[in-house]
Amino acid sequence: MATMYYFIITNTRNTSICLYLQSLHRGILIVIETPKIYIDYLIIVTGSKLNKVKELDFFPKLEESFKQKSSVGGTLSIVSFLLIFWLIYSETVYFLDSKFVFKFTPDTDFNAKLKINVDLTVAMPCSNVGADILDSTNQNVLKFGSLEEEDTWFELAPNQRRQFENERHMNSYLREEYHAVKDILWRSRYMHISQKLPPRSEIPKRSYDACRIHGSLTLNKVSGNFHITAGRSLSIPRGHIHISSFMSDKDYNFTHRINRFNFGDPSPGIVHPLEGDETIASENMVLYQYFIEVVPTTVKTFLTTVDTYQYSVKELSRPIDHNKGSHGMPGIFFKYDVSALKVHVIQERENVGMFLAKLCSIIGGIYVCSSIINSFIQFISSFFIRKLYKKPLKNDSTQNTNLIVDQVPKTNIPDVVPLQNF
Repeated sequence: MATMYYFIITNTRNTSICLYLQSLHRGILIVIETPKIYIDYLIIVTGSKLNKVKELDFFPKLEESFKQKSSVGGTLSIVSFLLIFWLIYSETVYFLDSKFVFKFTPDTDFNAKLKINVDLTVAMPCSNVGADILDSTNQNVLKFGSLEEEDTWFELAPNQRRQFENERHMNSYLREEYHAVKDILWRSRYMHISQKLPPRSEIPKRSYDACRIHGSLTLNKVSGNFHITAGRSLSIPRGHIHISSFMSDKDYNFTHRINRFNFGDPSPGIVHPLEGDETIASENMVLYQYFIEVVPTTVKTFLTTVDTYQYSVKELSRPIDHNKGSHGMPGIFFKYDVSALKVHVIQERENVGMFLAKLCSIIGGIYVCSSIINSFIQFISSFFIRKLYKKPLKNDSTQNTNLIVDQVPKTNIPDVVPLQNF
């Protein structure tokens, strides 16, 4: 059986009458008339199940009349906004600034070719030297092509010397400081390509005393030996020989200058150690050896993907004197070997979801910390104020309380009055 109640609900804003019928068995509320009633009061009176959900609210709302503002809070708010803005700006710059990740994997591309680029000058006429290459497969060197030989003077003209010295100092700096500046080189896409020397500003009045050897060769991707020795080379079925029967020891001079020596196609961020080197021989019969470890490298950026090579080198030189037991063939030998590992240089950027999570943590963390600091400052200030002005504040509060109590009219009207019960 249903029971009908009449209520008078007193509100600070208005007074309204609500007539409703409630089923005791099913807990169903039927509103008959609710003129100007607020939903908050209706939910409280009816005891709806929504009250249980409302009790789980972690975000309580305060009316403006209960909020108190202070100069300390305003100052902390300004500092917090500035700090949030600066941290968001720094995090955005870091997100846009990509990074390069280096990964090592076994090199499984066995059928690839190895391209070598050479441009060097030897202080001997081209008629007295020969440049050849021989790999571990013992194939005929003619299959690889040939390098160009050009008679010239070893001593550079002033304008050529300035350009070579600039490249030399630049490459020397990059070799020494590579680990400190490698990230800048990759991000700026710096590509060091040795330029051809400009035409001579002064022509020497003497015969040629040097030979410039330059060009590119496509080789098998195996270990090999590129060398420059005295005498012209002659191919034979299982290799080649150098004929230097008509040369004396005084004709040997393996002073050399390396303007370009690299493998593969040009790629940004890679520094070639031998480029810009100049070696002056102190004796005629000297053997120069360069032991090179070639590393296959794949550079993958947001725009392009390049397959190239980088290398490390060790140098060794010794004079040839058969009377003292130092045997060998004078010349310049570049002995290279291909690494079994491949380097992958990948340009990456932080995940967008992680970036947004960092921004949210910055804003939330600063907001919570500033709230704690504000509460602590307010507590300390109010504590000392009570200590200093304890008695005057107590008397004033008592007097004000009495005045307020006297001014309140005394009425016996209850907030909720049952009018009729059936």
